[in-house]
Amino acid sequence: MMKRALIVLFVVSMLSMGLSAAEDEAAKTIVETAVEAGDFNTLVAAVEAAGLLDTLNGEGPFTVFAPTDEAFAAVEGLDELDAETLAEILTYHVASGAIMAADALNMATIPTLQGRNLTVEATDEGVLVNNGAKVTTADIFCSNGVIHVIDAVLMPPAEETPIEVDEEAKGTEGASC
Repeated sequence: MMKRALIVLFVVSMLSMGLSAAEDEAAKTIVETAVEAGDFNTLVAAVEAAGLLDTLNGEGPFTVFAPTDEAFAAVEGLDELDAETLAEILTYHVASGAIMAADALNMATIPTLQGRNLTVEATDEGVLVNNGAKVTTADIFCSNGVIHVIDAVLMPPAEETPIEVDEEAKGTEGASC
């Protein structure tokens, strides 16, 4: 009887240690998780330069489609961007709420903090964001959201500007002299 009680006590203590370790992992914010991973140094530096550190360390929850250092290395002129442009690009990688990969696949679009939408779809090549960035690791849990690792930097589409039509010239189109 005593032996059984000791075994139960041992198992319970091991389970509680495992749960504590899991809670410690989940206690890290998105930024802390990215720093610890070591593959997101450029992303973290860009987040700092754009003034978004407090936001992504904040309460959230957020979903971050996080490009790796290798993905950022493929973008020319990144270090020449001003903070506002950098913030536009980075917030295009962030959605409000913790969107798990399975849920993202069931969404037509995902609104970003930047204001534009992302698309996520399963293809023969894997899960793609905006038909180009491949999700290499999904559902990394953080205390304030979730990270999905992608292999490319997403660039927000250029804003469409309405074309102004000169009403006087409009009436003369096709007229011959």
